[in-house]
Amino acid sequence: MPSPEFVDAVLATVARIPAGRVMTYGDVGVAIGSEAPRAVGRVMALYGHASPWWRVVPASGQPPQGHEVLALPHYIEEGTPLRGELKPGGYKIALSSARLPYTHEIYAEVAL
Repeated sequence: MPSPEFVDAVLATVARIPAGRVMTYGDVGVAIGSEAPRAVGRVMALYGHASPWWRVVPASGQPPQGHEVLALPHYIEEGTPLRGELKPGGYKIALSSARLPYTHEIYAEVAL
């Protein structure tokens, strides 16, 4: 089980992801000084429901597993760059343009 400090750090980082942008589970880990993308995913699964959870995606560019239908309206509303057909199972996040760059202030406290 992730520590309360880890949970707080993950959720605080996710809350700072700008609308229309995404971070991978690994990116969130890097931003908080951790190399534990699976632990980030666990936090999102257990505690992420009140956060902008759709902004945290696997490195494959797929929407969060099992939440493609719920995530799609958020992506469309926020103007998140997508590719493929805009239907569940038919789209991916265009990571090359949607992913938050490592120059963003979220990464400011981490030596990259």
